[in-house]
Amino acid sequence: RPAARARRAAAVCKVGKNNNSLEAGVGIFGTKAGMTTVFSEDGVAIPVSVIMLGEGNIVTQVMTEEKHGYSAVQIGYEKVPERKLSKAEIGHLAKSECPPMRHLQEFRVKPEVAAEYQVGQQLQPSDMFEAGAMVDVKGRSVGKGFAGTIKRHGFSRGPMTHGSKNHRIPGSIGMGTDPGRVLPGKPMAGKMGNAMVKERKLEVIKIDEELGCMLVKGSIPGKPGVMCRITPAKIVGSNV
Repeated sequence: RPAARARRAAAVCKVGKNNNSLEAGVGIFGTKAGMTTVFSEDGVAIPVSVIMLGEGNIVTQVMTEEKHGYSAVQIGYEKVPERKLSKAEIGHLAKSECPPMRHLQEFRVKPEVAAEYQVGQQLQPSDMFEAGAMVDVKGRSVGKGFAGTIKRHGFSRGPMTHGSKNHRIPGSIGMGTDPGRVLPGKPMAGKMGNAMVKERKLEVIKIDEELGCMLVKGSIPGKPGVMCRITPAKIVGSNV
């Protein structure tokens, strides 16, 4: 038993390290506005997600390996009144002479990439991305509430004929004698959605500076109003 616990703890630590892997580059934040259709020059209909680029996307801090032990760039997004922030947050932003912003997140990058950014720098989406570029978009998915195994995990239902007594039940959840327990990770009913999801390798169709929005091919996580984290797509062998 102690050896099994040690192996599980080591696996958790390994997963944690993988979650802190470097990004392909510094990204920006936006707010999902919805979906629409645009037409290419050839007349092809392209379904796109509209991401509004609100006030913010300002560099609030640059982490270095010498001072912080790792290299990263912290970006602030969505300006708010000071009364909506804590004194610690207000002091942190005042130190970098940045306006009060609701969201502060870091992009862990290589030291040479972090050195290209300065505190207080306003990030311009048109300088970071262009039409045809591939991006990863991360956001909080739509919550589905408590869902059963068929909706949540794609289980097959039982016969719907009279007397089957097994229409949508999950069935057996484990063996009865040895080890006589439910194994960890067993797919069962539970809360579905309302989790952070990343859609990878989406194509940028257009960046409209006048309207302050970005059009990305395909769907992105969440409902309209959800904050999105947009980063250059990780392409193995190219930028990772």
